[in-house]
Amino acid sequence: MSRSRTALGADLSNPYPVNLILAGRRCLVVGGGAVAARKAAGLVAADADVTVVAPVVSEAVVALGVVVHERPYQRGEVASYRLAITCTDDPAVNAQVFRDGEAAGVWVNSADDPERCAFTLPAVARRGDLQVTVSTAGRSPVLASWLRERLETELDAGYAPLLEVLSEVRAQARAELGTSEVAGWREALDDGVVELVRCGDTDGARALVRSHLGLGQEVGA
Repeated sequence: MSRSRTALGADLSNPYPVNLILAGRRCLVVGGGAVAARKAAGLVAADADVTVVAPVVSEAVVALGVVVHERPYQRGEVASYRLAITCTDDPAVNAQVFRDGEAAGVWVNSADDPERCAFTLPAVARRGDLQVTVSTAGRSPVLASWLRERLETELDAGYAPLLEVLSEVRAQARAELGTSEVAGWREALDDGVVELVRCGDTDGARALVRSHLGLGQEVGA
């Protein structure tokens, strides 16, 4: 089986999946076209403090309300940020941003260039706070996108209230037991909780989950 590696020889086939908390953190996008607009929009959605640098910046980028510097990328400037995405049509610029990021300890993603990525971006299916991601270690973004679309058809409207029920019971478990890392969660999900929520019986769903976790009456009941 072939293995993708970065320019520094790191193996891309075994990444460590995380969800980054970027709210209020400075993020850089190098590039001003359609791809840059999509990447910047994703960062804006995460409440990041976004700056875009490019000689020419599209209206789609400007419309996002991010900080814009219409000039070429300056060597080393990525060091002022926590995370960066480079998506220019100049491979030399993209490579420079990546090298600068490696030197400064800044995570850099190079669009359509997995060998110059410190992290890759998965395809994401969302239903409220519920996220399901698909990654191919940068080898085939189109496959990740295709699978994400299939997953979105499975994530119907019932999953958002299900998440609320589980979140509420988790808070109760932590209050009563001191932790939510207890047995019974999977058994509750396998015992019809999803179906109860889809039928609108969220009270019954909560009671069923509490029963499997060995909890008392609902707080405030």
